[in-house]
Amino acid sequence: MRKKVLTIVLLVVANAIFAQNPIGKGQSQFNAGVGLSSWGVPVYFGLDYGVHKDISIGGEVSFRSYHDNYSGERYNHSVAGISGNGNFHFNNALNIPSNWDFYAGLNLGFYIWGSPNDYPGTHSSGLGLGAQVGGRYYFTDRFGINLEFGGGNAFSGGKFGISLKF
Repeated sequence: MRKKVLTIVLLVVANAIFAQNPIGKGQSQFNAGVGLSSWGVPVYFGLDYGVHKDISIGGEVSFRSYHDNYSGERYNHSVAGISGNGNFHFNNALNIPSNWDFYAGLNLGFYIWGSPNDYPGTHSSGLGLGAQVGGRYYFTDRFGINLEFGGGNAFSGGKFGISLKF
């Protein structure tokens, strides 16, 4: 009887440790959601890949449209972006429970601003370097939600969405 109880306890503990860990080496993860910004509500889609148990690299595409009033006139704008990122995941270093994933990193992207030809203000396309800090909570070993804050580029602000490991 003691062996059966011990076996069950070990299986439960092993499942809690390994079932819902952050993205691991060789794993991929799809992310999608909406953002927060002073320039409209961005929509984003991205993919992360684990290159080390604590490091992931990824890419993201995003789009937003917004309007502003400049000198009494209303102008519609859009911003599209493609970026790459690298993140360090703190779970192993800080012994964080496996259903959580806390990370920080850098990103580099190219952003295309679209404004009407008669817009008197300035918006320019170009490269943007930024940093982010974020976290995920996994409800299962494949599905979770994410929250990220960042700054330093055209997509400064925050984002909220889902993550799906495959």
